[in-house]
Amino acid sequence: MIDDPSWGFAMSAPVDGFRLRYVRRGSGLPVALLHGWPGSWWDQHRVLERLQDDFDVVVPDLRGFGGSDRHDADPRTAYSADAQAASVLGLLDELGMERVVLSGYDVGSRVAQAIARREPDRIAALAIAPPFASFGHRPTSREAQHEFWYQHFHRLALSEELLDGNLPAVRAYLGHFWHHWGGARDVLAPEELDALAAAYARPGAFRSSIAWYRAGAGATSQPAVPAHPPLRQPVIALCGTRDPLFSADWNERLDLDFERFELRMLEDVAHFTPLEAPDAVAQAIRDLS
Repeated sequence: MIDDPSWGFAMSAPVDGFRLRYVRRGSGLPVALLHGWPGSWWDQHRVLERLQDDFDVVVPDLRGFGGSDRHDADPRTAYSADAQAASVLGLLDELGMERVVLSGYDVGSRVAQAIARREPDRIAALAIAPPFASFGHRPTSREAQHEFWYQHFHRLALSEELLDGNLPAVRAYLGHFWHHWGGARDVLAPEELDALAAAYARPGAFRSSIAWYRAGAGATSQPAVPAHPPLRQPVIALCGTRDPLFSADWNERLDLDFERFELRMLEDVAHFTPLEAPDAVAQAIRDLS
């Protein structure tokens, strides 16, 4: 289960006052797996299980999530993509993981791309799912707003007033996304959703989880065209054909994001790529190693 101590959790040294809880297993080529919202390290546990016999795999809770530190700080400096990247890089330094393959989806994908821009020689390759910067303003289009409304809601004080510390409300709210973004399927078992909701319902935990959006790091806050040159590392982009957030039609300009990439469309996969298609994610990492 999500917080079962048998996973062997450890805590990193602090970066900017934030410690990350993480799981580390295996040996070999270093791999880091990054989760999304509304999730935790558990999003990646199936990929971890498929890689741990051949790779040195670390899976953290990002700042403000799960068992990692959360602080009531300015989101723009404490919870941005660059701030999250700093914590992950600090963890990799601490563990002596020099040349790393990164994999992530949702928030984790954005953080992985920020890490690759920040220390390009440190990152060997990326196996990542959306979002990608070349999507531009599409999430703010009229057609997309029936999906991306939550990012605007998260910027309102009302969201935490209604949800923070309220277990029944948090479970209902998270359950909506896990069911809908899973393509009207229950990606998490009821007991997994219960455990995740309990973590998010601790006082201050929901507020810290949505600090990402308040930092202006969500998909609806991105510029019309990528603000950075294409990443030069090899990339495998993993996109589900049933993802209700990021349409397969949005992938036609990935050359703006990556110099060298392969697009792999995952049939009958929705948003939660590492839980829905762990074999495909693990295979992409193997192909890049």
